[in-house]
Amino acid sequence: MSTLQIREIMERIPHRYPFLLVDRVIELVPQKRIVAIKNVTINEEFFQGHFPGAPVMPGVLIIEALAQAGAVLLLSDIPDRESKLVYFTGIDDARFRRPVVPGDQIRLTMEVLKLRARTCKMRGTAEVDGELVAEAEIMSALVER
Repeated sequence: MSTLQIREIMERIPHRYPFLLVDRVIELVPQKRIVAIKNVTINEEFFQGHFPGAPVMPGVLIIEALAQAGAVLLLSDIPDRESKLVYFTGIDDARFRRPVVPGDQIRLTMEVLKLRARTCKMRGTAEVDGELVAEAEIMSALVER
């Protein structure tokens, strides 16, 4: 089990500001599970329009944060990861339980359900203060960059 800081996350996935949605990894069990953190601040660009006066993190970005955490997990064990990308290929059973707002810290957990050479299916949950805010099954494909 290991942890990763932002620089190590950026070594694994190509996402950058304003679209990097994983701030820290607090648990990583290769090919099995990852737990990551996303700190939600009022400075996020999407809050300018979603929604003025009542900022709510778009649900699709919570799912994207889960997918990025999954990509960190998948790319952590690949020696030539700089030549690979993880594409989000599908989503099943997505549910949103409560809004995520500025000041929240999202705990992103992804667990591998099926892992093949080029595809993966994971179960993801997003929690704030121990309360489930979103969940989904996410499918991904490993491709050449």
